[in-house]
Amino acid sequence: MKKRKEDSGRDELAYVYVVKNPSYNDMSLVAWDSVLYAGTPVVYDTRYGLDLGFIVGPAPQPGASWQSGDDQVRGACLHFGDDDGEEEACPEAGLGGREVHQCEYCMGCQVSKEPVKMRVSGNVTWLDHLATPSEMARYNENTAKEERAMAVCREKIAKHKLKMKLIATHFLLGEGKVLFFFTADERVDFRDLVKDLVSVFKMRIELRQVGVRDESRLIGGLSVCGRDYCCHCISDKMQPVSIKMAKEQNLSLNSMKISGPCGRLLCCLAYEYDYYVEEKASLPPEGGRIRIDHELWKVSEVNILSRQVTLLGSENRTLYVPCDEFYYDDDEGRWRLNEDYEDELFNGE
Repeated sequence: MKKRKEDSGRDELAYVYVVKNPSYNDMSLVAWDSVLYAGTPVVYDTRYGLDLGFIVGPAPQPGASWQSGDDQVRGACLHFGDDDGEEEACPEAGLGGREVHQCEYCMGCQVSKEPVKMRVSGNVTWLDHLATPSEMARYNENTAKEERAMAVCREKIAKHKLKMKLIATHFLLGEGKVLFFFTADERVDFRDLVKDLVSVFKMRIELRQVGVRDESRLIGGLSVCGRDYCCHCISDKMQPVSIKMAKEQNLSLNSMKISGPCGRLLCCLAYEYDYYVEEKASLPPEGGRIRIDHELWKVSEVNILSRQVTLLGSENRTLYVPCDEFYYDDDEGRWRLNEDYEDELFNGE
């Protein structure tokens, strides 16, 4: 099937959207020449081939300022429910007439924005076409077949005694190919397994080995905060997370408290790391010493959230000083306390 637009080698003005594939949780930027709304099913070119996805919303506009969402939301979803408890079908779902609850493809508490035309460049690709009712029916049929395909594949894995864990299966919409995603501790020789699967499904078979973090991204679940995994519901990009991020935010280094269900460090450790680094750069470093009232005090803790610095002096004396009372003396090359605050603190003036 040919793409709808040929690559002309030049920028074009078009509406750009974020589209998500619910089967393997990939997000892509796609272009289209008309306005589309959240929940619209579309067919586009993925890294595995032509497949069906759903419009999440307009792509972020370059240089646009951040806008907060609805602060009156009573839950993780904007459509938490009416007071009378009645459920309504979403009229914008666009799923071939099938009634869908409004929460199924809801954008949560994000601000709804009308799409605007922008330059198509970079990794933005054109949609192939909008999904037809027959394609939606085939998509639902494929989804129903995936459970049986999982059972068959697990049976074949046990037969060949392979050390691998099958986590997801997906039938591509645009071509006769079925994807099997699995995890394994080491390299697996699955050539005989592929032959058996081809004899059963009579189509192309593709096995994809993923890591434990990707397993969580694919199947989803509830994290320690009680909400869906960030890697599953917020972004499909697996950002590197280090123990340094936990240290910078003065968090417990207990691995049980800062690790997710996947066994790796929590993705959310990276969310505020840059903010902490930026804020601490304008404050005395922990472990440093500041001369106050003819005495050296050690910086014990810098609490960004409470905007307070803890200082330790002789005889176990402790001072709690607001962050705004410090400044860096360029002439002397050291941190100092505001003189007015120091006088008020020690002389009671």
